[in-house]
Amino acid sequence: MIGFLIRKTIYDLWDNLFKVAVLNLGFFISLAVPIFLPTLVIELTGIILLGYVILAAGVLFCFVYLAAAAFTIKVISDHGNFIFADFLGNFKKALVPGIIMGLFAFFAIAIFVFVIPFYSSMDSPIVGLMLASIVFWTLLFAILSFQFYFSVIIRLGPNLFKSIKKCMLIALDNTGLAIFLVFNNFIAIAFSIFFAFMFPGPVGALLYIDQALRLRLLKYDWLEANPGANRRKIPWDELLIEEREKTGTRTLKNFIFPWKD
Repeated sequence: MIGFLIRKTIYDLWDNLFKVAVLNLGFFISLAVPIFLPTLVIELTGIILLGYVILAAGVLFCFVYLAAAAFTIKVISDHGNFIFADFLGNFKKALVPGIIMGLFAFFAIAIFVFVIPFYSSMDSPIVGLMLASIVFWTLLFAILSFQFYFSVIIRLGPNLFKSIKKCMLIALDNTGLAIFLVFNNFIAIAFSIFFAFMFPGPVGALLYIDQALRLRLLKYDWLEANPGANRRKIPWDELLIEEREKTGTRTLKNFIFPWKD
């Protein structure tokens, strides 16, 4: 399943290179607002609080943007295509999920910056280290779980609390996959430096996660249809027959000169 996931994601990214690059460009333009505008506003007005408000609003908008991108690229995972009008139309649906993810990011940063150092510096080093470790591993699990949040909202329903629960259950049941996705997307973002973050970029990372969840859901459909089956022996070759037929295979020549097929 992992090998096919990587192959399909590479194919879909290549086939939609321009669209992914444009969505990434829009994200980094949006990111310029919380990076540069608060300082400019503070210098012009002298109102520090206003600068922080603009910073928070700008960051939340960036996450709403990513949520809208996640809603949009779902069709790519489903072997389809999208137009940029679809992206603009998805902003309304993306508003709440994007804000939730943004608030989680603020919370995670606050934990790393304030809570863990506070516990680590307690007078009782044993108690402090134990509490810091508990908070750290809890937060790490939350990060592994929340990486699926947009895709879970899109594919399994918009209910907030049910979606968070499903994210945690997916991460618990597929811990190896969750760690693998974080590690691979970290490498992909680092690799994006060579392409000015236009490819694969954050939108490529979102596509990778959505592809992974979509394929992993085939496992649960199979388990539901086969109660009592061994969860450790999922017949991926059987489950992915249709997906492999739709995706096909390509040579390096097919990638560079697709019109010569």
